[in-house]
Formats: sequence, C-alpha cells, structure tokens
Amino acid sequence: MSTSTEQPAPELAATTLLRFATAGSVDDGKSTLVGRLLHDSKSVLADQLEAVEHASRSRGQEAPDLALLTDGLRAEREQGITIDVAYRYFATPRRRFILADTPGHVQYTRNMVTGASTAELAVVLVDARNGVVEQTRRHAAVAALLRVPHVVLAVNKMDLVEYRESVFAAIAEEFTTYASELGVPEITAIPISALAGDNVVEPSAHMDWYGGPTVLEHLETVPVSHDLTACHARFPVQYVIRPQTAEHPDYRGYAGQIAAGAFRVGEQITVLPSGKTSTITAIDALGEPVDIAWAPQSVTIRLADDIDISRGDLLAPSGDAPATSQDVEATVCHVADQPLTVGQRVLLKHTTRTVKAIVKEIPSRLTLDDLSQHPEPGRLVANDIGRVKVRTAEPLALDAYADSRRTGSFLLIDPADGTTLAAGMAGESFTTTKAVATADDEEGWDF
Repeated sequence: MSTSTEQPAPELAATTLLRFATAGSVDDGKSTLVGRLLHDSKSVLADQLEAVEHASRSRGQEAPDLALLTDGLRAEREQGITIDVAYRYFATPRRRFILADTPGHVQYTRNMVTGASTAELAVVLVDARNGVVEQTRRHAAVAALLRVPHVVLAVNKMDLVEYRESVFAAIAEEFTTYASELGVPEITAIPISALAGDNVVEPSAHMDWYGGPTVLEHLETVPVSHDLTACHARFPVQYVIRPQTAEHPDYRGYAGQIAAGAFRVGEQITVLPSGKTSTITAIDALGEPVDIAWAPQSVTIRLADDIDISRGDLLAPSGDAPATSQDVEATVCHVADQPLTVGQRVLLKHTTRTVKAIVKEIPSRLTLDDLSQHPEPGRLVANDIGRVKVRTAEPLALDAYADSRRTGSFLLIDPADGTTLAAGMAGESFTTTKAVATADDEEGWDF
C-alpha cells in the first residue's frame, strides 16, 4: 500500500504527543479543517485520497471534499454532517497527534465530552459569517469544565467575508472575553479558510495583517506536559492476582494501572476506603520486579500485610491519601436522552469502583448565554451543565477534578440498563456561584 509521504528521518522522528479535539457549531467546517490538516501535512494515504476523490465525483463535486476523510459513517456522508467522534492519528517530524473530530449538532454535544475528556488542546471553530453562537459558548463551557489547558479559536470561512481583519477581531474579542470568564487559561485566535487552506498548514497570502502561527504550527509548538508523576499518587485496584500454585503458593498481588504519581518499594500506603495501612514489598512490571513505577504504567503491587483488598479499592501514599466521603458535590454534563432528576437512584462509577447512589439535590443549572446559574431546576436534560449533590451507599476517595482529571472524574449510570447519564467533575467548577441552601432529606433515604 503506497503513501503520499515519506517517513521522517530517524533524527527528526516526532517524540512528543498532543491529544486535541475539534468542536464547533453545525457547518462551521470542522471536518474540512481536519481533512485539510491531514492532506496538507501529507498525512493521508494515497488510496484514502483516491477514495475521497471518487466519492466527491459521485456527488457531482469537481474538487475532493476533504471532510470525507473524517466523516466515515454512511449517514454522515449522506447528510454532510458529523455524527460520531472520529479519531485520527497522524504525525509530523516535530510531534505526534491524536485528534478527536467531534460533532457540531446540539444533540451530539455529549460526544464532545468524550472527545475532549483526555485532550490537552481544543480547537473551537466559528463561521466568520455567523460569529459566536450558542453552540460555540456551549463548547467553550465544556472545554473549561473539562479543564482543557489550551483552546484555539479558529475563525473559519474568512474567504466568505473577504478576509476582513475587522470581522476576525470582533469575533476573537467576544470569544476571548467569554472563555476568560469561564477560566480558560490560554486562548489563541487564528483566522483560517479550511476550504482554501489559508493558515491551516501554510500561511495565507490573503491575510497579511495576521502575523501569528498557522494551525499546524501552533499544534506543533504549544507546550504540553504528560508528567503525571507530579500529581498525587493513586492506584485503583483492577484485579487481585492469587494463583495459589505450587510455584507461587503465597503470591498475592494487586494489578491495575497507576492513575497518577509514582509508587516505590518500601513506601507506606493506605488502602481506601478501609483506611488500613501496609508497606509495598514489591512491584512487578511486565513480569519483572522494579523499584519504582509511575503513571500510566500497568503494574502489580505486593504488600507486606494480608489485607482484604478487592477491585475498586484505591492505594495511595499514607502521607497523601485523599479523604473519603459518601457525599459528592460536582459539576456534571448530562449526556443521556432521559433527564436526571432529584431523588433518582443511580450508579456512580469512579475509576474501577462502582457504587449505588442517589441524586440528593440539583442546586443549579448553567445558563450559557450569560453564565448565570438557574437555581433549583429539579432536573437536567440532555446537554445541560449543572451542579449536583449525590449521596453514595459506600465511601469514595475522590480527588478534586482541578487536582486530578483522572481521579476527580466519575460517571453516573442508570442501574436499569447501564446507560451513561452524566459525566461528573468533583469539586468546584469554573463558576464562583455560592452554593444554594440544601433541602431536607427526601423520604425513603436509605443509606
């Protein structure tokens, strides 16, 4: 199978990885931008490009529709929209990329939560003719809520507004003001035309008033950190290994993936939620003993004491263990078609632990137009962002999401059919609204 690009020389091989997501309103050109990015950076296989050209000709288009490089579902191609998150992997000599192209329709906003949950950068597209719309604000709010550290505002279709600087400046100022109020730490605005290729990979000849980077240049140079070892050390137990064979009669190990931080042999740890303590006597990684292991390695940890530990328990250094609680306060993005209501019984999944819970209160729902809080809405519907208070049947060891995206996040699940109801971020959100006074316990409260 032939490709349209040669492999980079070994000395130029990309060493860093950037995960990023694209978002925007309907027809803002997300898939076209991604296609242009892949095409102009020579990251498209020759047979893929040939298939896109054939599909474009069959639809009566002379030029290849680069959006088809990401819109792979038949329904997406027929309707000309993006329905599901499309993941693409590509690389330049400077960096490797994992890209999540998320849908623009309001009913698919929940897909952006999936695509941006692990992203270090979000590209939010805006149609230069329409400016900042409600869906733009919703995507900015989701990016802020998920604490995506870098946001790029790509003002697309500049060719349709005659490449006017005033149009770009007005949109950039409005979006930057809004996103800054949400707490987005870094915002970079870039005027582009994904269809024509202006400022995507190559600088535009039509916008000499813009002196900033192209989209690809910014993606290649934005600073990213994957150093999870600086975070609070956390190890959710996934599986207990106890072979009880003649060769390993007394072996008892706790297997899983280190969520954050590092663990060392000889370190004292606390098992949560029980609170029991022990000492790490051995760490096995890929079948070999090691003295230290760090996130995101998958390892088996052995302890000095025989403690009752099972899937869902959390190991943490005794001097830096999180507090456990049955009361969870969080901001959630509701992703299910059925509403989330006060008094509803749910399952809460945190790392490898799933417990029964009840929605005690929904203090507020975020109004995206002015970032105000609608108090006591009583329910959240699909794509709503709001604050919730949940009571769990068993104690949980959650970190604040601001401290750890891995151990500060959770899911609310419908116990009847396993449907994911909401994605939650524990602790304070991007808002500074004072908490609403809680109501008395509902009747039937049983844990």
